[in-house]
Amino acid sequence: MDTHDLRADGPMVGSRPAAPEGASPDAGGQPPRPPKAARPPRQPRRRRWLFGTMGLLARTVLILVVAVGVTGAVAAFALYRSASAELPDYRWLADYQAPQMSRIYAGDSRLMAELAQERRVFVPIEAIPLRVQQAFIAAEDQRFWTHYGIDPMGIARTMVTNLEQLGSGRRMAGASTITQQVAKNMLVGNDRTLMRKVREAILALRIEQAMPKSRILEIYLNEIFLGQQAYGVAAAAQNYFNKSLDELTVSEAAFLAALPKAPNNYNPSRFPEAARGRRDWVIGRMAEDGAITVAEATRAQAEPLIPRPQRRPDVVPVGQYFTEEVRRELVARFGADQTTMGGLVVRTSLDPVLQGEAEAALRNGLLAYDRRRGGWRGPVARISANPTEWLPALQAQARPPGALPEWRLAVALEVRDREARMAWLERPDGRTAPQPRTGTLNFADVSGWARPVRDGRVGGAPRRMQDVLAPGDVVLVETLPATAAQGRTPAQPERLALRQMPEVEGAVVAMDPNTGRVLAMVGGWSFERSWFNRASQALRQPGSSFKPYVYLAGLEAGIPPNQLLLDGPVEIMTPQGLWRPGNYGGGAPQGWVTMRSALERSLNLVTVRLAQQVGMPAVAEVAARFGVIPNMPRVLAMSLGAGETTVLRQAAGYASFVNGGRQVTPTLIDSVQDRQGRLVWRTDARECTACDSDPTGRPPALTETRRQVTDPVSAFQMTSMLQGVVQRGTGTRAGAGLNRPVAGKTGTTDDYKDNWFVGFTPDLVVAVWVGFDEPRSLGPNETGGSNAAPIFRDVVAAALGDSPALPFRAPPGVALVRLQLPNGQTILEAFKPGTENSARPPVDPLATEPGTAAASVDSNLGGLY
Repeated sequence: MDTHDLRADGPMVGSRPAAPEGASPDAGGQPPRPPKAARPPRQPRRRRWLFGTMGLLARTVLILVVAVGVTGAVAAFALYRSASAELPDYRWLADYQAPQMSRIYAGDSRLMAELAQERRVFVPIEAIPLRVQQAFIAAEDQRFWTHYGIDPMGIARTMVTNLEQLGSGRRMAGASTITQQVAKNMLVGNDRTLMRKVREAILALRIEQAMPKSRILEIYLNEIFLGQQAYGVAAAAQNYFNKSLDELTVSEAAFLAALPKAPNNYNPSRFPEAARGRRDWVIGRMAEDGAITVAEATRAQAEPLIPRPQRRPDVVPVGQYFTEEVRRELVARFGADQTTMGGLVVRTSLDPVLQGEAEAALRNGLLAYDRRRGGWRGPVARISANPTEWLPALQAQARPPGALPEWRLAVALEVRDREARMAWLERPDGRTAPQPRTGTLNFADVSGWARPVRDGRVGGAPRRMQDVLAPGDVVLVETLPATAAQGRTPAQPERLALRQMPEVEGAVVAMDPNTGRVLAMVGGWSFERSWFNRASQALRQPGSSFKPYVYLAGLEAGIPPNQLLLDGPVEIMTPQGLWRPGNYGGGAPQGWVTMRSALERSLNLVTVRLAQQVGMPAVAEVAARFGVIPNMPRVLAMSLGAGETTVLRQAAGYASFVNGGRQVTPTLIDSVQDRQGRLVWRTDARECTACDSDPTGRPPALTETRRQVTDPVSAFQMTSMLQGVVQRGTGTRAGAGLNRPVAGKTGTTDDYKDNWFVGFTPDLVVAVWVGFDEPRSLGPNETGGSNAAPIFRDVVAAALGDSPALPFRAPPGVALVRLQLPNGQTILEAFKPGTENSARPPVDPLATEPGTAAASVDSNLGGLY
């Protein structure tokens, strides 16, 4: 049977089609095959080619996707390895302590200064209110408590937002979590690069594994910068609202949370609408998170945003030189970072009242000298006196650094022979626009001192006001109070006084001689004009104020105060030539005088002879023991104060005279505590072993640790002799009107370049120096007794006031013998036991053949005191 006759649609059995029901199979038992026309047609060649091409393309795309994926994975791994290889150590964050400002306090616990690179008040997370935490989480990282350092959903949402805003010119938004911001701020920096973002993300993941969420949030809330020099939420709450964190409302907490994005752009004082809009957005996010209810959100958004800037704590208005000296000592001891960021609490010895009086006394002394010797050095500036021009010109004129607060810049509008009409600007309440005021400067108030200075020389007294001022001159003036005799009506102009800052400088140190605590320190006319501290940094020749150390060497050598010494001409050959020292003012030698009298009258020739007698090595050793001039050259000129020392050293040296010969180390700092309140350093090293064990309640005895730099009797002898300097010698102005025991010594260097007075009472030491920064003569007869001693007197009068007058305490064993001076005055002279009659016949240590003629000695004692 032909196969082409088989039916094509018959059922198949195995590989053959089955025969239809009722049909007989052929002889071979095979079913009939379908005809050729019933077979499926073959696919066209074009379709087969298309399917093959698509398969090849799919395979190619698949290969490319796999290759790109593998390449991307390799690149990502390489980027990860590169970024992670340079990551800083993040584990220290677990023990991290945020920088805090250090505070310096005066002896009466008033605030003196705050030292800080960043104004921050650290608050532990337990003390940060929950609403503040929720506000920042809502604004910065809504999924903070659930993510693992990075927020993929936040990243995706930010990418979509940035694509929508592409081309708008707006800044791309970020998707950093709070943990990433901690990593950025604390570890990786703020540069806008892809590598930084990768490092930031890796660090965020690692930080989340290393510490709890609460610690991360604590670091963030205390570190974040929120504008107006505020770092951390506590400082920001004070700066913007003058509140503590627990006093903030929901609205105020939300505003603080709005600031991290752009603190300057949301400053409520400059951009109130933008600030309020951002605050309301944060409030809405808090409501979305369930941190507050919808009703609370509505009330918070309706609340006006009113900033109440913090009123900075009142600080002591005096003692800038003292404060700077404390800062330098803290930096030297603890380092700059710990000083400004360690949260130190520093207690100092400053007495603010005495400091203010010392500053006023020095200023008055320098002004008095300047009026006597300085002359009138001209106006501060010159502007137009035209009625339409002087007001803006004067308003633009800078105030000279160092001008006293009560002084005003004024312009001369009209100058006549006997007066000048002046105008100045004044703010009645300190905030409103300055208002012009006018007053009169009388010629009688300037004629006595305003001698014009030309080419560095002070001219003669002015004869009319035009010799002092010209129209347009800008000068410093002070308003004088109206007296009963000079009473004026409101229509009359105010009376003014012409002022100028002196060129001469000075320094004052006041110290407790028993402890070395510096109670006041003035380093110059004004800290604003010059930061250079002339009390502690300026090395100047002490002149005759050094002589007590020479005479102390004599006392230690056994020479009694009534020993006669020769005041006669001295000629000494030195490598520089023949040296002929003389007494002050070229006065004639007095012949034989007692050692006491020589010190009281500051006789140079006697001092040189005494130094020669005891030996300059002994004098230098005394100066080193007292800490005045370490390593002093062993030449006789040093005995007259030709070395260099500081005002602070001189005060400490003289303190040892009054405290019984104990070494004094000047201290400005009493104690230092760290941020936890633990004592980390104190200056008083004495231990009180019986403070807690004595049941009687009596004051325990402290162990004395200070070195004895001279014996108590020698120290008291020197105190007694220095008391005579104030009573009868060159320092009488220092004790005028004090009505209490005062001792001290004047000092005037060669050509009147330096003026000194260093003195003390039983409980106070004061050292004063006056001179020019670039050493030059103060003028003929300008001595320590005329310039420095009155300043000393004013400081002591302010310090002691009406307190009881205490005598100098005599040590055990001293012999007080009543002696009569040649002028008939009786004194108690201090002797070491057994030396009351030990004065030897006078001997000149510089004479070739010593002589001891008793008759000539007696004839020269008259009038010594």
